[in-house]
Amino acid sequence: MPLPTTLHFSERLNNVETSAIRELFKLLGKPGIISFAGGFPDSAMFDVEGIREAVNAALLDDPGAALQYGATEGYNPLREQLAAFMASKGAKDVAPEDLIVTTGSQQALDLLGKTMISPGDKVIVEGPTFLATIQCFRLYGAELISAPIDAYGVQTDKLEQLIAEHKPKFVYLIPTFGNPSGATLSAERRKKVLEMAVKYQTLIVEDDPYGDLYFGEAPPPSLLAMSASVPGSRDLLAHCGSLSKVLSPGLRVGWMIAPPELLANATMCKQFSDAHTSTFAQATAAQYLKAGRMPATLSNVRKVYAERAQAMGNALRKELGDAIEFVQPQGGLFVWARLTGAGGKVKDGGELAKRAIEKGVAFVPGAPFYASNPDLSTLRLSFATADVGKIEEGVRRLAQAV
Repeated sequence: MPLPTTLHFSERLNNVETSAIRELFKLLGKPGIISFAGGFPDSAMFDVEGIREAVNAALLDDPGAALQYGATEGYNPLREQLAAFMASKGAKDVAPEDLIVTTGSQQALDLLGKTMISPGDKVIVEGPTFLATIQCFRLYGAELISAPIDAYGVQTDKLEQLIAEHKPKFVYLIPTFGNPSGATLSAERRKKVLEMAVKYQTLIVEDDPYGDLYFGEAPPPSLLAMSASVPGSRDLLAHCGSLSKVLSPGLRVGWMIAPPELLANATMCKQFSDAHTSTFAQATAAQYLKAGRMPATLSNVRKVYAERAQAMGNALRKELGDAIEFVQPQGGLFVWARLTGAGGKVKDGGELAKRAIEKGVAFVPGAPFYASNPDLSTLRLSFATADVGKIEEGVRRLAQAV
C-alpha cells in the first residue's frame, strides 16, 4: 500500500476560508425549502429567445472568429458594443481600447488583486461588502480596512480619515445598490470620492454589477460617468461591469475599464489565467447588444424585481414588526436587515439562519460580509428568485423562527 502523501499548500491559503454562502447552499437540499440566500438573478427572467437569436447570428456572421482563440483583451466587436453601452449610461468617452473583457466581473477583481496587491498592502472596503472580494483580496495578502456605510453608501468623512491614516493601495466600493447592503452612494458623496482620489492620489475601484437594476428613478451616474467633472480622477479609477445580473451569468461576460498601465498589467495576468474569455460567449453578447434588445430586457427585469422587493418589504413589516429594521431597497437584488431583539426575539443572524433552515427558509447571515468588526445582528435576504407568493410564505416561516 502506498503511503499517504502530505501536500504542502501555499501559505496564502491561510488567509482565506470557504465561502459561508457556498457552505450554506449545502443545507438547501431539504424538500420545499424557500431560499432567500442566493445572490443570482431569476432564470425565468432570461431572454432565452433573444440569446438564441444572438447565438445564431454569431455563428452566421463570423463563425470562425466566434469559435476560435481570441485576443486576451477581448473580442473587438464586443468591446465596441460595451463602449457604446457605457456611453448610453453617461460614460461617453470610453473607447473600445479602454476596456478589457473579463470572465465575469469576478475575474476583474481577481486581476486587480494580482496586479495591485502585495502581501501586507492595505485596501479599504466598505463594511459590509461583497464576500468574494474579501476572500479574493485576502488571498493576495491584503490587510483589509472597513469604511462604515449608511443608507446613502460609504460615509465619506470617515473614508477620508481612513485614506489619510492608512494610505491604502486602493479603495473598493460598490456605489450603486451594494451587495449586501443595497445602499446607493449619493451624487454629493460620489463627487467627494472622486475628489479624494485626486487629493490623495489613491486608486478607486468601482464595482457596478447592479446599477441597471433600479426600480423607479435612475440612480446617480456612475463614478466613471462623473469622473469627467473632476479633473484627474479618471486616471485614478477602475470600473468593473458585468452582464451577469442583467442578461445571463452563464455567459460569464464582464469588463474592466482602467488606466492604461493597469489595464496592460491586468491583460498580462489574464493571459496566464485563461488566455481569453470565451470568444463564443463574447460573440453572443456582442450580437445581443447589437440587436438592441437590452432596454426591453432591463425594463421587464426592473418591473418584476421591484414588485418582489416591495412584497418582501411589506411581508417583513407585517410578520416581524419591530423585531427587524431595514431600508426598503430601490434597486438591486437584496434586502439588508438588522435584528433588533425586540420582545425577546432572536438578535443573532447566525442563530436565526439555523432556526430558519428548520422552518424551511434560508438566508445569509450578515457577519461574513464584514472584513472586520462584524455586526452579528445583520442578515441578507434576496428577493430575486422567489415569486410574490413564495416571498410571503418564506417571510411567514422566517417569523416563526424569530
